[in-house]
Amino acid sequence: MSGAFTKTISLLLLIAIGYLFQKKIQSKEQREGIKTLILSLALPATILIALLQIDFSSNLIVIPIMSLGFNILMYVLIDKLPFQSIFGIHDSQYRTLIMLIPSLAPGLSCFPFIMEYSGQGPLAMAALADVGNKIFVLIISYTIAMKWYYDVHRESTKGKLDIKQMLIAMVNEPVNIVIIVAIVMLGFGLTYSAFPTPLTLTIDRLSLIMTPLILLFIGLSMKLNWSQVKTIFSFLFFRSSIAFALSGVVLYFFPTNDIPTMLLIVVFPQSACSFWPYAHMASVGQIEKKSGTTLKTFDQDFAMNVLACSMPFSVILIMIVYATGTAFANTSTVFISSGVLLLAGFVVVLLSTRAFASKTDEPIEINTGEEATPSQAS
Repeated sequence: MSGAFTKTISLLLLIAIGYLFQKKIQSKEQREGIKTLILSLALPATILIALLQIDFSSNLIVIPIMSLGFNILMYVLIDKLPFQSIFGIHDSQYRTLIMLIPSLAPGLSCFPFIMEYSGQGPLAMAALADVGNKIFVLIISYTIAMKWYYDVHRESTKGKLDIKQMLIAMVNEPVNIVIIVAIVMLGFGLTYSAFPTPLTLTIDRLSLIMTPLILLFIGLSMKLNWSQVKTIFSFLFFRSSIAFALSGVVLYFFPTNDIPTMLLIVVFPQSACSFWPYAHMASVGQIEKKSGTTLKTFDQDFAMNVLACSMPFSVILIMIVYATGTAFANTSTVFISSGVLLLAGFVVVLLSTRAFASKTDEPIEINTGEEATPSQAS
């Protein structure tokens, strides 16, 4: 069994363990405690390390730019194509999908396989591409989230939204504070090594708990129904189809004879959806909670279900790409895969609508005795 496969199984087992512990951790307050640890400690520590360790030369800047271009193009497609009317998705759920679908989490779903099958060189290129993705998930998607929050609540309050309160809440968020600190430090030419050793050791240890906590939290919060399964997997098929098509275009117009690089171009956009946009949705949720409004900009429970489905879906596709050897180094294979996945997305929509129409609201999971609306499940 390869090292990448072993690591992936261990990550999926953490989700399974979280799911099995749903009976032990049922209350909203308990889940809120775990979420607070993630959003206020583990995630900020990881973001600080990632931003302060960015190091690339100007001649390689095209790599993160292409990655950021993928994020933006995917966002535009999901936002503008008539998916909402096709699926009949509620506004809050569709905003949630638009936040998550363009994001990438290569660290959990892609990097282990790149390292196992291609080595350090392609892994370094993948890490560089992730810089562009981080710009999108940390900064651009946050801007989008706050814009939607303002739009939604400006309508509901007839323009009486307290902008000052909103800005204070934004600045008080640990993730936002960390991003500001990192940008200021980078502006002065300071890196992660500028911190005293005891502080870096503390930050490193906080960062280490992020992945286990997130995966356990996903398992604890999963509560799918047939309608969500249909919607989520259809979007994942469409997302993967678009990613294959874009990879094929890059390979066609920028040909290379290096097989590991070609496979990297194919697998990187197939990474699972990132957890970081959830931090922005949670920030918006906190602002809404403090304001006492019942109108929600995002559906955080639905977001968690998307994340839970996205990781195994992406891992399976990435494993298939590497398991077939050099097959996906051929642009025709990449474009054919795009067409197959696009067709699969439509088939899931059609078949699941007919087959499960009478089961739309039945939970898939065993009844755990949880509240009808789990706390901030994404």
